[in-house]
Amino acid sequence: MAQYMLSAHTSGAAGRPPMTEAEVHEVTSKVLSLEAEMKSVGAWVFGGRLHDPGTATVVRPSGDDVLTTDGPFAETKDHLGGFYIINADDLDDALRWASQVAVTVQTAIEVRPLVDEMPA
Repeated sequence: MAQYMLSAHTSGAAGRPPMTEAEVHEVTSKVLSLEAEMKSVGAWVFGGRLHDPGTATVVRPSGDDVLTTDGPFAETKDHLGGFYIINADDLDDALRWASQVAVTVQTAIEVRPLVDEMPA
């Protein structure tokens, strides 16, 4: 069994109008239901929703030093909004889960396999 990251990319507030409280409740309910299904079949490993990119701090090497800067790594309207790490039999299985996530959260989902082990 392989592990995959299902990442949800979003355009933030500029991408769609703000949700009403009722819409937030409905989406949250659907997300929790999907997560329960993932857990019940052993697909769930870990997942999380991220704060807006403005809360990010970037750490990068600079010679022998390390520099930290506020804000996202790249200047773009699209950003990583959240992710799941799942167990899947194969890519088709991971794509099936990604399709369910995409429909549930109404945004694009990128599917990438995790590297099993580092080369010796």
